[in-house]
Amino acid sequence: MHPLRQFITGYTPLSESDWQSIEPCLVRQDVAKGHIILTEGRICRHLYFLESGLLRFFILKDGNDITKYFTDVPYVFTSQKSFTSQQPARESIEALENSVVWLMTYDDANRLLRLDAWSTFIRLLIQEVQHYTEAILEALQTETAERRYQQLLVERPHLVQRVPLKHLASYLGIAQPSLSRIRKNIR
Repeated sequence: MHPLRQFITGYTPLSESDWQSIEPCLVRQDVAKGHIILTEGRICRHLYFLESGLLRFFILKDGNDITKYFTDVPYVFTSQKSFTSQQPARESIEALENSVVWLMTYDDANRLLRLDAWSTFIRLLIQEVQHYTEAILEALQTETAERRYQQLLVERPHLVQRVPLKHLASYLGIAQPSLSRIRKNIR
């Protein structure tokens, strides 16, 4: 079974007919570690599915890159605001590992909304991303960096092993030496 099909069925039933409409819209792309999938300032023209690998969403501010979040497999991703509005992205997306992604054009993603299963999937996915984004914002506003790191260890321990410390520190909103101290204190 195609990994995207399996992913979609985790959200909603998907008929063979619906899958036959979705599958031709997908193009596989092998992405090398360090490759920038989307550069800030460019319009995001694709909805993506991450089959393997690990991604980092980041913004540039005053010469520093600040990690917004990570996308791990399996998951659908895009620069949501840029993709939906077809305006320049305010973020970049980088492959932290060699990755396999499946691309779908903006036009195809929107055309497929006529399918009940695709429409339901997209709606549920957007709700999930919104919930996740709100949880990140709430944690940033109410939790210490140490507590957020501890939560990361519990909820997504594989990230701590795979993401460079500089990106973890940036994601947590602290300097790398501070993260090193936190890690030392937890041990």
